[in-house]
Amino acid sequence: MKNADARRAVSEAYWRLGDRGLIVGSSGNVSVRTRKGMVITPSGGNPNDAGPENMAVTTLAGAVSGKATPSSEWAMHAAVYRLKPDATCIVHTHSDACTALASLNLPLPGFHYMVVHFGGNDVPCAPYVTFGTDALADAAAEVLTDRSACLLANHGMILHARTVEAAVSDAILLETLCRQYLLALSAGQPRLLTDTEMDAARERFRTYGPRRAAQ
Repeated sequence: MKNADARRAVSEAYWRLGDRGLIVGSSGNVSVRTRKGMVITPSGGNPNDAGPENMAVTTLAGAVSGKATPSSEWAMHAAVYRLKPDATCIVHTHSDACTALASLNLPLPGFHYMVVHFGGNDVPCAPYVTFGTDALADAAAEVLTDRSACLLANHGMILHARTVEAAVSDAILLETLCRQYLLALSAGQPRLLTDTEMDAARERFRTYGPRRAAQ
């Protein structure tokens, strides 16, 4: 994606996530892959001041273009882009339910069939590492090897998707599922779906949704 288009896309996604309450103040970031790296929300940024001109441009090695300073988590985004060549957009939030579950150092298990949307029978939780460090970038990338999302212990969540729209939608879905799981835990011990049941759900999703017209 060209830088100008990526700036607009990041700005819009950042605002939408803020409007939904998933990013509050400077507690989260969004990026979009470009031909030479990525456009990412600025360090100390805020969705309420999310104009395209305020977005930061950097290579995956951290060479910055322009005046804006990239988010302190730029290395984590870069690590995921290097790991996932098909990733177009990355969202990292400290949204309430995701962060609450991550603070318990627990994964999101297969209590609901929609968990398979993120690539496995659970959404794992990466171990706690200081924010903004290469160690955190490595920890997140390792857990995301076979997933599109993970929790970050005592921190929040991160996910990647092939489109900006999908990344925003997936962030909302993950927050919803974490909230539902925590509600279920508050009432008792949720029944977890078996591997066979999760496999059946995964198979159903292969034909789920509108059919594409024949070319």
